[in-house]
This record gives sequence, C-alpha cells and structure tokens, in this order.
Amino acid sequence: MVIVVSGMIGVGKSSVSELIGNELGLSVHYESIEDNPILPLFYNSTDEEKQKYRYPFLLQLHFLHTRFTSIKQAIADGQSILDRSIYEDHYFSRINHELGHMSSLELETYESILKTMMAEIDEIPKKAPDLNIYLKASFETVLKRIGLRGRGFEQDQALEDYYYKLWSGYDEWLQNEYQASDVLIIDMDNLDIVNNKEDADWLTNQVRLKLNMINLGQAG
Repeated sequence: MVIVVSGMIGVGKSSVSELIGNELGLSVHYESIEDNPILPLFYNSTDEEKQKYRYPFLLQLHFLHTRFTSIKQAIADGQSILDRSIYEDHYFSRINHELGHMSSLELETYESILKTMMAEIDEIPKKAPDLNIYLKASFETVLKRIGLRGRGFEQDQALEDYYYKLWSGYDEWLQNEYQASDVLIIDMDNLDIVNNKEDADWLTNQVRLKLNMINLGQAG
C-alpha cells in the first residue's frame, strides 16, 4: 500500500502522514524541509534576488530530486505514506512561472527532467499510489497554521500573495491534473488531529473506509 498526502503549505500534511503511518503501519516519507538549504533563501529573498540567483528554479530542482527519490523508494517498499509527492511538484513550478519567478526556459528544462523521471517510475511494477489524501482548508486556516508552526522564513507578510496564488488553484490542480490514484478529500478547517483524539480517530476511519472501497473495487 502506498498513500500520498497532498495539499497547501501549512494545511497539516506532516501530521496526517504521521497519524496514518502509525495507524496503518506504513513508513513515512517526509517532505525535505529542515535539510533544504535553498528554501530559506527562496522565502527570504527579494524579487530582485530571486531573479539574480534563480532561487525558485534551484528550489524546484531540489524538491524534484528529493520527491523522485522518495516516491521510488515508497513504491518499491510497498508500505509507505508520503508527505507530499512528485505529483504536486509541477503545480508549484507552474505557479512560480506564472508569477515571473521562473523563466519559460527554466520551466521547460524542469518539465523535461520531470518527464524522464516519471517514465522511470512507470517502469516500476507498482506504478502509482493507492490513494491520495487531499487536505483542503480556507485561506484563513492555512495562514493561521503557517503562523502556528513557527518557521521563521515562512512568516513574512509579503509572502501572503504567494500563498494565496498557490491556495487559489489547488482544487483545480486536483480536479484537472491529478490522475494517479483514487482521492479522499478531507476538510481541515474544523479538524484538529494533533490535540483531539476524536478528530484523529475520525480521520483514520475515513482512510480505512476509503481503502476498503478501493480494495473491493479492485476485487470486483
């Protein structure tokens, strides 16, 4: 079984991944954040610095590499859950291109590398996840949770436009671009799986029910 958890920055992917990983006995593959040398530079740089040093392009290449490694390992292991995955990565690159942070040539270069990586994934006997747990929330909830987790480089108020641009297109990405697996949509606005055991149990049950439906469909 391979599960991916997707959704906006700050919405709770790591917490959900940890919870479901523990409940279902899955190894958890976390997004490369704490050991990412480019991420603070991307968040804290001015637009002029982004243009000069090409931090957005470098960041997307770094994430692409780490997510490719994670998804290959997760699919090969067969019992894993991923806190974000390679399937979302193109969305972030496209948004950075739309905002003028990545050039068209950089996006084309990124897409050619991604295409090669996805072709390699397609050669693995188990080619895709069994389930995508998609976490959604209001923009207000997203900003609140970004603030609560306290990563200094994420707190600059000037980043709100970037966050809003990402948030506003996420549902469209899910509906129009994601095709790798079944999807379970979870509304995180009133869900606190960290501090409320009832919420954690409810989420776990929703995941189990969805997996059971998938297994029944495959058996049929």
